[in-house]
Amino acid sequence: MHAYRSHTCADLTKENVGETVRLSGWVHRVRDHGGVLFIDLRDHFGMTQVLCDPDSPVFAQVEKLRSEWCVRIDGAVKARAPELINAKIPTGEIEVYIRDMEVLGAANELPLMVFGDQEYPEETRLRYRYLDLRREEMQRNMTLRSDVVASIRKRMWGQGFREYQTPIITASSPEGARDFLVPSRLHPGKFYALPQAPQLFKQLIMVSGFDKYFQVAPCFRDEDPRADRSPTDFYQLDMEMSFVEQQDVFDTIQPVIEGVFEEFGGGKKVDKHWPQISYRDAALWYGTDKPDLRNPIKMADCSEHFRGSGFAIFAKLLEQDGTEIRAIPAPGGGSRKFCDRMNSFAQKEGLPGMGYIFWREGENGMEAAGPLAKNIGPERTEAIRQQLGLGKGDAAFFLGGKPAQFERVAGKARDVIGEELNLTDKDRFAFCWIVDFPMYEADEETGNIDFSHNPFSMPQGGIDALSGDPLQVLGYQYDLACNGYELVSGAIRNHKLDIMIKAFELAGYGEDEVRKRFGGLVNAFQFGAPPHGGCAAGIDRIVMLLAEEQNIREVIMFPMNQRAEDLMMGAPSEPASDQLMELSLRVIPQE
Repeated sequence: MHAYRSHTCADLTKENVGETVRLSGWVHRVRDHGGVLFIDLRDHFGMTQVLCDPDSPVFAQVEKLRSEWCVRIDGAVKARAPELINAKIPTGEIEVYIRDMEVLGAANELPLMVFGDQEYPEETRLRYRYLDLRREEMQRNMTLRSDVVASIRKRMWGQGFREYQTPIITASSPEGARDFLVPSRLHPGKFYALPQAPQLFKQLIMVSGFDKYFQVAPCFRDEDPRADRSPTDFYQLDMEMSFVEQQDVFDTIQPVIEGVFEEFGGGKKVDKHWPQISYRDAALWYGTDKPDLRNPIKMADCSEHFRGSGFAIFAKLLEQDGTEIRAIPAPGGGSRKFCDRMNSFAQKEGLPGMGYIFWREGENGMEAAGPLAKNIGPERTEAIRQQLGLGKGDAAFFLGGKPAQFERVAGKARDVIGEELNLTDKDRFAFCWIVDFPMYEADEETGNIDFSHNPFSMPQGGIDALSGDPLQVLGYQYDLACNGYELVSGAIRNHKLDIMIKAFELAGYGEDEVRKRFGGLVNAFQFGAPPHGGCAAGIDRIVMLLAEEQNIREVIMFPMNQRAEDLMMGAPSEPASDQLMELSLRVIPQE
């Protein structure tokens, strides 16, 4: 017999009754039923009930067992009585009588229990991650992650892609976040960078003639943590294709993402039609460039109904350049109680409040109610109702000012209204492409122009588009949103050197600096670069959605905490003085 097991803890069925077997695993829990000890023995694959009575030669040893001791047992498989069958587990028809046992690894008092659903502080869970990972939910999440990655690879190979690896130690490049720098021992005073993404390398792979590349790639960014983002590193499905336009990329990645969500989505509906929404329209309709389309609410510009109206706050606001009044429809929200609740929500978000109108039954049929309705009169309220397609029992909320100042809150309010009024379809994965991103943005304080997204994107209209107002230039850039999260980001790349130089000049980078910082790409583009484009899909975020988790750390094996610390391994740590000397570095103490 094998030294540790003849079967896993998920293998045994009534077909094995009468056999002598060997199992190894962890003591999940111990129950004492009048001198007979029942133990749930657990391994990665499942659970088997084993028991020991005083007749067993190892009864005294078994009495000493505690939760999470790692043990090997030998025993006889017996059938459970019909009334004791546990239909919830594959091994529920049998139990194993212990005849021999070996303790493979005893456990000290546990800082967190594996059995049960107790909640523990995140600090405890991350410090003892190896115990946290033994829990059923975490085992399920990590298995799901592995299966998703395997499925993605299979689907990419099925579309004619090949996987190639790109360097981990490289040069710094602008990807929209801070680099992790690595000092060079051989070149004192110089630093490598961990790649924020394989961006430049995958473009060089296209110049090298490989046509279809993909990689499940680690990426490193020194970012502030969020619930849906790791503060240090993450994994993405990175892909690039030659001789393609934007739609070709969409047509290639959709069956991969769609197939993964159908395979692992737990039976939820997966939308087949993925609408393409411009960045400008997404901001207007949803207040975000990653909208949740499970919620049917679309916001609308209602400025004309308030211009010159009796509601002085909005009327005066609209006299300023760049301002508008936006409406958030709320079908079924037509009660003063709900309207007051949403007004309180806006105040908690830092705004004075939200104006509202709701429609109810009046003496002469349907009437508009609320402070706004009284101020602007029945003709304007009726025009608003018709524009928004609302009726009796519905409401609308209003925010005004420069969109950049209220858009985030408007988008959040839309989500809250959808949740509160049960308009959001929770049993569905709803996808949409956000397209036509602006290439540039202006700093609010200085007015300086910089790239708003990926700087290596092709501007729509080519070099001619770069001769006018930079803020009007759109790029062939696109994101895929699902249920309120950004899953994919990509672009058709700028493969023409003259356009690339001009694009960087508008953002304040001279030609000499471009050639210095991106010399490898610049040189390559002088030797027959093909048109190319691609995208990257966030593995962690995909698994988070499929696992129905709210925090990305629940689907990462060994995540950092909110302060970008590894509590288990003690990182970051202070280097030894000889390490610093070898690297020609000195640490300046922080006051």
